[in-house]
Amino acid sequence: MKQTLSVVITAYNEELNIKACLESLGDLADEIIVVDNSSVDKTEEIAKKYTKKVYKQKNDPSKIDIQKNYGFSKATGDWILSLDADERLTPDLSKEIKSVISGDSSLVGYWIPRKNIIFKKWIQSEMWWPDYQLRLFKKDFGKYDKNSVHKVITVSGETGKLTNPFVHENYISVDQYLLKLINYTTIEADMLIDQGYTFNWLDSVRFPTNDFLKTFFLQKGYQDGLHGLVLSILQAFYMEVVFVKVWQKNKFIEVKGPGFFAETLKEFKNSLRHSKYWATTVEIDKTKNPIKKIGLKVLRKAASDSAS
Repeated sequence: MKQTLSVVITAYNEELNIKACLESLGDLADEIIVVDNSSVDKTEEIAKKYTKKVYKQKNDPSKIDIQKNYGFSKATGDWILSLDADERLTPDLSKEIKSVISGDSSLVGYWIPRKNIIFKKWIQSEMWWPDYQLRLFKKDFGKYDKNSVHKVITVSGETGKLTNPFVHENYISVDQYLLKLINYTTIEADMLIDQGYTFNWLDSVRFPTNDFLKTFFLQKGYQDGLHGLVLSILQAFYMEVVFVKVWQKNKFIEVKGPGFFAETLKEFKNSLRHSKYWATTVEIDKTKNPIKKIGLKVLRKAASDSAS
C-alpha cells in the first residue's frame, strides 16, 4: 500500500525564506501544511500559493517547538516531515525519504543530518555538523513534549538515520543572531532555575569560558577558521547573557567584599589553565612529530594538574 507524506512547516515572519522551503519539496509531499504563527509580513500570502492548508495560531516564542504539535494534528498522511521555513530539502534527500517510507521497515522515525549555513558558510565543526534532527516520523508516533525551544521530537518506537542532509539557512546576519538570542537566553535562564540551579556569581566567568572552550577546542570550531572563532565567542556571549538573566531573576543580588577580587582573579587564572590544556590537546592531535608530541603531553599534564 502506498504510504503518504504530510510536510508540516511552521513559520513566523518568514516571507524571505518560505518560498524556497516550499519549492524545495518538489513532488515529495502528498500534503503540505503551513502553520503561520500570526505573521505580520507576507508569509501567509506566499504559503497560500502552494497549499490551501494554512492555519493560524498565536505566536508564542516561549513554546516554539511544542506549538508544532498543532500542525502535526492537522496532518492526514501516514508519515510526517517537520520543517522550519528556513530549511530546504535536497533532491537526494527527497529521493531517500520516498524510499524509506515506501519500504517495509519497522522503524517509526528517522534522524536526518542538517547542514547549518551561518554567515554564508557551511559550518562543519562538531557543534553544528552533522547536527542530526528527528524530523521524519509516522503519524501519531511522534510529538514535542516540552515547553521550550530546540527539543527533539519524541517518538514511540525504534528510529534510524538517513544519509542525505537537509539545509538550514541558519543565521544570515549578526542582527538575526542577536534577535534570536534575546528569546533563547530567557528560556534557557528559566529552565536553569526550574531545574534547581543554585546561583553562583563565579558562573559569570565559568559559563562563557566553558562554552568557548567546548565549542572552539573540544568540538573543533577552529577547523572553521574565523567563522568558528566568531561563533565560539558568540556562544560564550550567549552563555554570559543566560547567567545575567538568572542574576536578574535573583534581583541583581549584590556580591562584593574583601575576597571578591581575589576570587575573581583565581577564576580567571583557572580559565587560562583550562585554555592552555585544550590548546595543547589540539596541538597534540595535529602534530606528527613523536618527540614534540611527548613534550606537549607533559605541558598538558602540567596544565591539568595546576587546574585541579
